[in-house]
Amino acid sequence: MILVFKHFFYKNYVGLSLWPFIILKEDSLKTDEVLINHERIHLKQQRELLILPFYVLYISEWLFRTVRYMDSYRAYQNISFEREAYANEKDMQYLSKRKTFGFLQYLTR
Repeated sequence: MILVFKHFFYKNYVGLSLWPFIILKEDSLKTDEVLINHERIHLKQQRELLILPFYVLYISEWLFRTVRYMDSYRAYQNISFEREAYANEKDMQYLSKRKTFGFLQYLTR
């Protein structure tokens, strides 16, 4: 289910997945296939980790990488979940061929 909340986002962020919703900054983004695919990849990650552990791991990895890089945005870009989603967001068939725990291959890159 896709929801739109215009005042929910920080700076340049336009989409967010909070199981089972995709939340967008603007109604017009509903037609952005790449963005929607990116967020669907996150929903798949959340589901396979039974939702709550996904958020714990996501935040933990972001905190670790923020300390490592001393830059919160660079940390965000290097979270394994984000790396997987960005690397495959343009492949509309990715979710049908994705292996379980596919984000793990992006953990150490």
